[in-house]
Amino acid sequence: MTKKIHLGCIADDFTGATDLANNLVRAGMRVVQTIGVPETPLDAEVDAVVVSLKSRTIDPAEAATESVRALKWLQDQGASQIYFKYCSTFDSTAQGNIGPVTDVLMAALGIDFTIATPAFPDAGRTVFKGYLFVGDVLLNESGMQDHPLTPMTDPNLVRVLQAQTQHKVGVIDYKVIAQGSAAIRGRIDALRQEGVGIAIVDAVSNADLMQLGAALKDLPLVTAGSGVAIGLPANFGITANPQCAALPEPKGLQAVISGSCSRATNLQVADFISKGLPAFVLDPLLLLAGDGAVRDALAWAGPKLAAGPVLIYSTAAPEALKRIQDQLGVQQAGELVEQALARIAKGLVELGVGQLVVAGGETSGAVVQALGMHQLQIGAQIDPGVPWCAGRGMHITLKSGNFGTPDFFTKAFEQIA
Repeated sequence: MTKKIHLGCIADDFTGATDLANNLVRAGMRVVQTIGVPETPLDAEVDAVVVSLKSRTIDPAEAATESVRALKWLQDQGASQIYFKYCSTFDSTAQGNIGPVTDVLMAALGIDFTIATPAFPDAGRTVFKGYLFVGDVLLNESGMQDHPLTPMTDPNLVRVLQAQTQHKVGVIDYKVIAQGSAAIRGRIDALRQEGVGIAIVDAVSNADLMQLGAALKDLPLVTAGSGVAIGLPANFGITANPQCAALPEPKGLQAVISGSCSRATNLQVADFISKGLPAFVLDPLLLLAGDGAVRDALAWAGPKLAAGPVLIYSTAAPEALKRIQDQLGVQQAGELVEQALARIAKGLVELGVGQLVVAGGETSGAVVQALGMHQLQIGAQIDPGVPWCAGRGMHITLKSGNFGTPDFFTKAFEQIA
C-alpha cells in the first residue's frame, strides 16, 4: 500500500531542493529528497517529499513537462498540497522557467490562483512592495545582474513574472501581511475576484512567513523560495523535532567542489585559500583538450586528502567568466565545467572521500547524477538554506552559489565533526 504524504514539493534545481527540505525538517517534518522523478512508489514513512529537478535553465517546455511528471508522481503518493520551489533570487530568464512551470501546474491542478514569493529573511531575501531585496540592496545590485545563465536586472517581481506567465499578476503587500492570516485570505479572495491568477507576496520577517503559511492551508499549490516552508508544517499538526535531522555517523575523507561564480562563493573560495588549505583551480579552456585537466586535478588531490579537506574549483570573477564565455559560448562553457567537476567528484569518492561539499546549483545537479544518488536524507543546517545530507553511504551538502558565510567550507566540516 502506498504511504501517504502531506506535502509534495517540486524543486527546479538540486541545491534549492535541499534548501527547501532543510526548512521543512527544521519545522518538524520527516523529509526525503529524490533526485529526479522516481520510477517506483515511495517506500518510506515521511511527511513530505522534495522531488529535485534540473529544470531551472532548460527549455521552458521541457521544464513544464518534467514538472507535471513530478506532480503526477507526488499526487500518486497522496500529497494534499503541492509546493513549487524556485531560487530565493527568483532566478529566471525572460522566458521562464518560473512562469511557464507555474502555469502548467495550475492547469494540471485545475486551479485559478496561487501565490509567489522568494522571500527567505534568514538568508537575507526579503520582498517589499513587490520588490526583491538581497541583504540591503535590490536584486539587480546584488551581483545577480552578473549571473552567467540567469542574470537578474529587474527587482520588480510583478514585472519579471508577468513577462513569463499567462495569468494576471498582483500583489499582497506588507500592510495586509501585518494584519494576519485572516486578512491575507481576504486579500486572496479579492484578487481572485479581480481576475488575478498569481500574487507576489511581501515578507520581511519570519513572522510574516508564519502568518502567510497559516493563510495558505487550503491552497492546492504554493510557489515560493524555501522561506514559506517554515509556516506550512503547522497546518498538518506538525511541530519542530530535532530527531528529524539525525543522520548516520560521517565517514571518509573531506573535499569541496565549487562551480559557482557568485559573490558569496568567490568569498568562500578566498577564505579557504587564505587559511592555507590546499586548492586547485580548474581552467575551463583546458577542458577543450579532453580529460587531462580532470586527471591532473585528481592526481593533485590524491596525496593531500589524508591531511584534511581539499578544494577543487572553477569559480571565477564576473570579468574572467565573461572572457571564457566569449571564447566558448555560455552554454558550452557551463556544460564543460559542470561535467568536468562531476567527473572529479566521482574520482574523489573513489579516492575515499565520504564528506563532500558542492557549491553551485548546476554543479550540484551534475555531481549527484554522476554519483548515482537517487534519494537523500536531510540533516542539520550548516547555514540558512544549506543542510548536510546523506545518501549512498556518504555525506554531501549541496550549496546554492549565493548562500553561506565566507567561512562556509571549513565550517561545514567543523559542524559535521
